[in-house]
Amino acid sequence: MTISAEPYVAQLFIDGEWVPSASGATRDIRCPADGSLVGIAAEADEGDTDRAIQAARRAFDVGPWNTLAATERGALLNRVADFLERDANKIARAEALDTGKRLVEANYDVADVVRSFRYFAGIAGTDAGRVVDTTSSTTISRVVYDPVGVCGLITPWNYPLLQASWKVAPALAAGCTFVIKPSELTPHTTVLLMQILVEAGMPAGVGNLVLGAGPTAGAPLSSHPDIDLVSFTGGLVTGRAVMAAASASVKKVALELGGKNPNIVFADADREAALDNALTAVFLHSGQVCSAGARLIVEESIHDEFVAELVRRAQLIRLGGPFDPNAETGALISFAHRDKVQSYVERACAEGAVLRCGGTPPADSTLASGSYFLPTILDECHSQMRCVQDESFGPVMTVETFVTEEEAIAIGNDTYYGLAGAVWTQDAGKAQRVAGRLRHGTIWINDYHPYLPQAEWGGFKQSGVGRELGPSGLHEYLEPKHVYQNLSPAPSNWFNPRLAEG
Repeated sequence: MTISAEPYVAQLFIDGEWVPSASGATRDIRCPADGSLVGIAAEADEGDTDRAIQAARRAFDVGPWNTLAATERGALLNRVADFLERDANKIARAEALDTGKRLVEANYDVADVVRSFRYFAGIAGTDAGRVVDTTSSTTISRVVYDPVGVCGLITPWNYPLLQASWKVAPALAAGCTFVIKPSELTPHTTVLLMQILVEAGMPAGVGNLVLGAGPTAGAPLSSHPDIDLVSFTGGLVTGRAVMAAASASVKKVALELGGKNPNIVFADADREAALDNALTAVFLHSGQVCSAGARLIVEESIHDEFVAELVRRAQLIRLGGPFDPNAETGALISFAHRDKVQSYVERACAEGAVLRCGGTPPADSTLASGSYFLPTILDECHSQMRCVQDESFGPVMTVETFVTEEEAIAIGNDTYYGLAGAVWTQDAGKAQRVAGRLRHGTIWINDYHPYLPQAEWGGFKQSGVGRELGPSGLHEYLEPKHVYQNLSPAPSNWFNPRLAEG
């Protein structure tokens, strides 16, 4: 089933101009749902990225973006939000075709992007710094905030536009310039965002876009000395490489590196709500969500009944393409990724996990041209298993059990990740105790997945460094500066006063 229209053509955007890559190389972009060609994107190399970095450097050093009043920068972000709302249907369709996710999910994503731009528009310039008491009437001491400078922004394929907005909006609000490199698999909505930024009045050189593979187009954003901050969202292995490359020039680093997130269900939880949300936690977007609740940790006394019902419901989840009105979840991003997920399940079974459902691509011949994988539940797991510790980034749930509250907390924290987690109980005190001791950046109580642009997002431990969203998300792109002024300058006479006599 072909679901695309005429393929789009995506070019690089450097110093205010849409240009092909210097080599002329291109990459085909195909929809994961059926393999159809949806776009042809320019393929940048290190030279293209260097030109983009130099454009952003000039735009920052010469201005005027970073010297504009913050209210003017905020006004541009609000115009961007207006244009995103105007073009929401077009943008959602582009997102669905590139990622293979359902159109309804892509529409939710665009609405979230709008909210992110409006939030950062609203807080641009609201922190004017602070006055420091010097105990002297002849001095003034202030702490102010300057834009960090030129930012390298590297975004993933699962939420291309949303992740771009979490970086671009605060960078612009702070007065920074940037070079963004989206995943080479899903460039279209970032291209559309750049078009909207230009329409909204972004000056040439302030925002630049390079397309292509990470080792060539993306690597200079971590290592180049003219980049002041690199913000990366993606896998742990690549995040470590980004951090290592950035260390040579001691640039600021912001990393969001995924998670292996515990979803803890106590026996006294609202059973229907916990069941329904356990499915959403891990099978939304076929599990390709950094905060997916892939670790179900359920109280032992309800394990058998709870898991049996989860298995029944998981087997009824309908797979399909972006525009299939009956579909409830979509394809994985590629056949290569599907192979990785299947290998993950096979290794888990070899470790001793019990496969309760799924574990393979669907047998439905109408889905054969897409990279689909059945919702999968692995039972009888424990935290020493690699399948519990490693992120599958697919529709795979592992099930562990506990007896006591202390044991639930210990299991929930037994991971080198620390992005998100949830606790389900009708005991308000227990909920707060467990939430307070879980070492994860976001904790949901009796819910899963909601986030707010005004609340910080990020992880503990190896889930990353720094925060996106909220006031801290803006401050990632700002540097504090202490300005001390003496209103009555005079000689200090520290050295012999005779020196002043000539």
